[in-house]
Amino acid sequence: MIRGRVVAKLGDNIDTDMIIPFRYKAKTTDYYELAKHVFEDLDPELSKKIKPGDIVIAGKNFGMGSSREQAPIAIKYSGVSAVIAKSFARIFFRNSINIGLPVIEAPEAVDKTEEGDELEIDLENGVIKNLTKGWEVKFKPYPKMLMDIMKEGGIYDYVKKHGKFPWE
Repeated sequence: MIRGRVVAKLGDNIDTDMIIPFRYKAKTTDYYELAKHVFEDLDPELSKKIKPGDIVIAGKNFGMGSSREQAPIAIKYSGVSAVIAKSFARIFFRNSINIGLPVIEAPEAVDKTEEGDELEIDLENGVIKNLTKGWEVKFKPYPKMLMDIMKEGGIYDYVKKHGKFPWE
């Protein structure tokens, strides 16, 4: 169960360079340093507004562009607990699962949510509740294998704990 405040509502086609500009991807492998610059080119102050547990809302094709994992890593290490979007770029979606960042496709929730709303996300049952406005939206929950990866905090932690990949 995830509970948090919507810190930002972003538009469509947010690419990985808008999430974490290349000038930082090329300079450091320190995840917390990357997180200081998350969404900087969209809103230079946004990374300073993010508190642990916050949620980001976005439009269609979130995470398009580069296949590098720095974009979801920067989001996760900034303190964001989940991203809800109308749709995700395929590689960004998979990279997010691999590092344990919950990403949820829920177009209806995106349309009905505003910055500042308090949300509760039940990943296992596929339910988003807006505690501020009092509505509930269902989404397609992750398949068991992806849920198992998420429960462990990402693929690395899954393999470290179980000694194998979930599909083996």
